[in-house]
Amino acid sequence: MSLSPDYGETLLPDDELAYLLPDIRAGLAEPITKADIYLLEEAEQAEVVARLLPEVSRGDLALDSLLSVGFIQELHRQLYGGIWTWGGEFRKYNTNIGIDWYLITGNLHGVLGDILYRWNETEDWTARELGIAVHAATVRIHPFVDGNGRCTRQLADFVFVAAQEGDTLEQYDWDLDKRQYIALLREYDSTRNPRDLAEFIQVVAT
Repeated sequence: MSLSPDYGETLLPDDELAYLLPDIRAGLAEPITKADIYLLEEAEQAEVVARLLPEVSRGDLALDSLLSVGFIQELHRQLYGGIWTWGGEFRKYNTNIGIDWYLITGNLHGVLGDILYRWNETEDWTARELGIAVHAATVRIHPFVDGNGRCTRQLADFVFVAAQEGDTLEQYDWDLDKRQYIALLREYDSTRNPRDLAEFIQVVAT
């Protein structure tokens, strides 16, 4: 998802600066902006995708591995652990969004297990809907201090690829209207039906 207007010049607040790894902070020119960090995070994500997407495409990382608490935690660590002290760590306090922190592991295990069971035992969802269901269910839990959206969207891309058949594979196009996207996420919270959100989010070839 693209940067909002004026985001690039917004300074990183002190309460966030405190969680930057010392080497990262030392390597950035002062004052550090949110765009500086965004670029670092984008570079980390590109490396993760380059490393893991071929494994997913080959089937070396299958759905039963992707849909696990351990994988989502490791994915978050790979995306953020080289930049932030909280990379890969579940939050240990409550926020104004997400579930109570002490329920995170159990809820993730439950929703991922339910989604995998439904995929294996029914024909309700397409591969496109499966990935979106994974994203919507996990981002609702809000398991991490930060980076929940990017991590769960990347997980959705991997799940989508893993669930497809054929030589031409697709992934989601996350450059979208944020207001409608959030509205459809809230709709999923009520219905647990990913169809409308999956139709809204377009796909592109990998």
